[in-house]
Amino acid sequence: MLIPIRPLRVDPEKIAFQMCESGEQVTYAQLEARANQVAHLVSDLGILPGQHVAVLMNNCRELLELCFGLDRCGVYYTLISTRLTVDEIDYIVRDCEARLFVYAPTVEAVELGLLSQLPSTLQCMSLGAGDGQSAHGNWVFECAQKPTSPIAHALQGSDMLYSSGTTGRPKGVLWPLPKTAAGQQTMLVKLLAPLFGYDADSHYLSTAPLYHAAPLRHSMTVIKMGGTVTVMERFDALLALQTIERCRITHSQWVPTMFVRMLKLDPATRENFDLSSMKMAVHAAAPCPVDVKEKMMDWWGPIVHEYYAGTENNGFCSITPTEWLAHKGSVGRASQGKLHICDEEGVPLEVGQVGAVYFSEGPQFTYHNDPGATAQTRNALGWTTLGDIGHLDEEGYLYLVDRKAFMIISGGVNIYPQEIENVLLQHPKVMDAAVVGVPNSDWGEEVKAVIQPMHASDVSPALADELKAFCRTKLADFKCPRSIDFDLELPRLPTGKLYKKLVKQRYWPQ
Repeated sequence: MLIPIRPLRVDPEKIAFQMCESGEQVTYAQLEARANQVAHLVSDLGILPGQHVAVLMNNCRELLELCFGLDRCGVYYTLISTRLTVDEIDYIVRDCEARLFVYAPTVEAVELGLLSQLPSTLQCMSLGAGDGQSAHGNWVFECAQKPTSPIAHALQGSDMLYSSGTTGRPKGVLWPLPKTAAGQQTMLVKLLAPLFGYDADSHYLSTAPLYHAAPLRHSMTVIKMGGTVTVMERFDALLALQTIERCRITHSQWVPTMFVRMLKLDPATRENFDLSSMKMAVHAAAPCPVDVKEKMMDWWGPIVHEYYAGTENNGFCSITPTEWLAHKGSVGRASQGKLHICDEEGVPLEVGQVGAVYFSEGPQFTYHNDPGATAQTRNALGWTTLGDIGHLDEEGYLYLVDRKAFMIISGGVNIYPQEIENVLLQHPKVMDAAVVGVPNSDWGEEVKAVIQPMHASDVSPALADELKAFCRTKLADFKCPRSIDFDLELPRLPTGKLYKKLVKQRYWPQ
């Protein structure tokens, strides 16, 4: 017998999740019934345990219902970013070897002809009618025809999400399927629920697209623990504050760029909200500039927690507000796995030395269909790395420096863009910043900053000179940008990660 989604003693009429803008609400009873209908449809379509389902849609009610249904089919489900191009989506669908593709017809890539490029043997189903794909079934309609009772022999499924591809082709992160009956606590639930206090009293605000690892996994964990989730269809700084006040949010998750956007709202506006219901605000995905986090703590109080992990989940670090105030700039100590800093050869370094961040004794992962990329994440001891650079202090706290792939080497000196970007973000006329290495005939590379201004009218040679001078007051000369360009919107993912390879490609011969 399938263990239901809702934990014992949770009122079936309690709201499991709701959509922020549309106002749609789904009770635990409705989620249970609709997830069972999804499972029946997937089974009837001939999708077997261990096979793959690909999903392409923005945040909507049906997306979470779909994930909970797939979670009890013993299949892998791959949620794909709707911001990707036709070719990038086609690559992921083929690479994950999807047997079924469920899509929203309004996604731009679908409108640009994605469906005609996909394998002809792939089963496709549309989230809604009216997309002109008469050969494709209507997912919502077909689900509604299925039984609301559990399927026989339901097995635990798992996501297989793709890395963001900020430095190369995205890679599918594959964990072994649990091979247990659906509905039992997974490794992620056992990790996240006690760490962040998710329980039946939690009301969690999900601020980012669910096709990314953290929003999906945290949202599903809160629901599995009997809490309520409010999902933002899109992030908006003012709407987020309104939602916290209106819904009495207790837990929320953010990325540093969201903090920056909220902090740059008019002070009289942002300080007018009652945020007293908030017990914990968690941030991750990218290093948070120290001054930004200090301002958030001044505003929200000591409730801002942080963690460091990847989609691969090979290890996990976390840090409380109290710990952070004593170790400013750190992303915490290991909550899962054991931390190590290693040199280019994977050999451990002494405390305080900068090198690649490795984890041992954590969950093992592989990259789907890519044994070469998998091997590159391991050293001779079997420890795993995601390519981040950092150092440890005497107490085992990790400080991230940057991504290895983003490091600038100028005249033989290593320069880490993250440090420069953090300084630039302190300037009141800067909304966002990307720092990259560009060709220099004498030094190999030189530092260039690309700035997203607060206001388009601020763009001028005078502002470029002002920003260079600002950097020189806070950074060594060799780290300061030699040139500055402006861009009205930098290609930053909703997870907060800068799609830096797109910025860098502008300046390097192809």
